[in-house]
Parts: sequence; structure tokens; C-alpha cells
Amino acid sequence: MKLSMLILAGLCALIPVTLLAEAPGKSAESEVRIVETVNINTASAEEIAGILTGIGLAKARAIVAYRKEFGPFDSIDDLVEVKGVGDATIEKNRSRMTVK
Repeated sequence: MKLSMLILAGLCALIPVTLLAEAPGKSAESEVRIVETVNINTASAEEIAGILTGIGLAKARAIVAYRKEFGPFDSIDDLVEVKGVGDATIEKNRSRMTVK
């Protein structure tokens, strides 16, 4: 096994990732990108802010506060209920979030 595959396997054990292959006709190895994901029902504000685009620490803290007050999110789309999080931000980050 190549060293890069061993390193990737080690990272996968620590961080949930989604592998996406793009551009049909090209080899999957050259077109694979790793997308780090975060569970918005369990992650800390720091984890949320570190992974999601357009979500700084203040909005991430608002997500955690909302979750503590109203319970876990049933779906990613429920984030729209958090002040300062709109549809565009949700769509931009959809592949980086999970609720389960």
C-alpha cells in the first residue's frame, strides 16, 4: 500500500470524510477530493466554525445555543431557524454537514 493511502486511512479513522469523484473520463485518483464533515447536533462551536464556510465562531455558537435550547436538528434545513444562517449558507455547506 502506498504511504499516501496509509496516511489517508489514518486520517479517515480520526475525521469523518466523504470522498467525491468528479469529471467522468478522468481517473478517479486524480479527481478525488476530501470533504470534511461535521455533525451539527454534536459538534462544538469551534468544530462547526472550523469546517463550515461562511460560519464564524459567533454563528457557530448560535447554532450550538439553538441546539441546546430546542434540541437536536432533525435535518440540515432546520438550520435556517438559527438567526444569521440562511438558505445560501446551508446550500454552500450541505455536503459538509450531517445530523446523524
